Amino acid sequence: QVQLVESGGGLVQAGGSLRLSCAASGSIFSINAMGWYRQAPGKQRELVAVITKDGSTHYADSVKGRFTVSRDYAKNTVYLLMNSLKPEETAVYYCNAHIATMTGPRGYVYDYWGQGTQVTVSS
Repeated sequence: QVQLVESGGGLVQAGGSLRLSCAASGSIFSINAMGWYRQAPGKQRELVAVITKDGSTHYADSVKGRFTVSRDYAKNTVYLLMNSLKPEETAVYYCNAHIATMTGPRGYVYDYWGQGTQVTVSS
């Protein structure tokens, strides 16, 4: 069983910065990708950023140039540095990871989610 635990959320003024962290633990064989989604009140969950095992990154157009996703491979941790935050980016931010476990079939990748961390950007 794998668990993802997010941290780093909180209240920040518009234009400020936050860094989110997500640590994966459990019966991990390998992590193919880790990323971040967010869900604002009344809106659908959307992809924010993802980083793959080879270091390739993908960002939502709305955050390009402001957010940076990175990984610490030794700690099974993904980070999201959010700069120049906007009030409309207030949301619960969820960590997501594609993980092959030590107990699962070889080559099968599970989709895991954290419980989310609240980010509130005040105007």
